[in-house]
Amino acid sequence: MSSTHDAPKGRGRREALYDTDIPTPTHAERARTLVANMGAGAAGGTATLCTVAREPEGHPYGSFVAYGMSGSMPVFLVSHLAEHTRNMLVNDRVSLLVAEPGTGDPLARGRVTLVGTCAQLKGDAEKAAREAYLAANPGASYYVDFKDFSLWGLQVSGIRYIGGYGRMSWVESSDWSAAAEDPIAVSASRILAHMNGDHQKAMALMCLANSKATTAVDVKMTSIDTYGCEMSIDTGEGRRPIRVAFSAPIKTSKEAREQLVALTKAARAQLEIDQV
Repeated sequence: MSSTHDAPKGRGRREALYDTDIPTPTHAERARTLVANMGAGAAGGTATLCTVAREPEGHPYGSFVAYGMSGSMPVFLVSHLAEHTRNMLVNDRVSLLVAEPGTGDPLARGRVTLVGTCAQLKGDAEKAAREAYLAANPGASYYVDFKDFSLWGLQVSGIRYIGGYGRMSWVESSDWSAAAEDPIAVSASRILAHMNGDHQKAMALMCLANSKATTAVDVKMTSIDTYGCEMSIDTGEGRRPIRVAFSAPIKTSKEAREQLVALTKAARAQLEIDQV
C-alpha cells in the first residue's frame, strides 16, 4: 500500500480535506486490479493492442483484441491472418491499452498502458495461457484449437497508470509483477450501489468525522478497496474527495460491511449523534 497523495501539485492546488498518509493502494495495485477486472469475461475482456506496422512501415497500428491474464502476463488468442499478428512476427514491440468503461467524462476514468514484447507461447506457458484466456473469454472455446490461431503473451517491461485527473505515474515492472489484485474489486460496484442508494446519512457522518469538512452534502461513495473507501462531497464550495481508512484490510463484502458499520458507529459517537 501507499501513502502518497495523488492530487496534482502546483499553483491553485487546494489542501486535502483528509489525512493523505492513511493507507491507500499503490499505483501498481490499482493497475493490476484494473487490468485483471477488465480482462474478466463479465467485463468484456477487450483492449487496444498497438503493434509496429509493416505498412505504412514503422507507424503504430492499433487493433481491438480480447485478452486474459496469466499471472501478471496478458495473453491473447490471435489469428495468423490478423494484421497485428503479422506485425508482431516482424517486430515484437507492442503496447496494450486497457481502459475502464463508464459514463460521463472518459478522462476521469482509469486506464493502463502496458509496454513490452509479445511472443507466441509454447509448452507449459501455452497451457496456462489457454486456461486464463478461456476463463476470460469462454466463447473462444470452439475455435481455440483451430490451426490458424495461436496464443501469445505480453512480457511487460513498462506500465503507465492513470486513475483519472491528478492520479498517474510510471510503475516499475517489478512492482507490477509483485502487486496483488484487490480482492474486494469484484464486489465493489454492488457495495457502491448499496451505500449510495441507502446510506447517505451514514456516509456524511463518516466524512465529517474523518476530515476537515464542516458540511457534507450530496455524498457519493466513488470507490472502495481493501484499505478503505473514497467519497465525493459537496462542501458548498465545489465537490471535494474524502478518503476514509479501514482499521484492517478487507477481503470480502462481509468484512466491508463490518468495517463500514464500525466507521459509522465511531463517527456517530465522535460527533455525538444519537442515530443515523
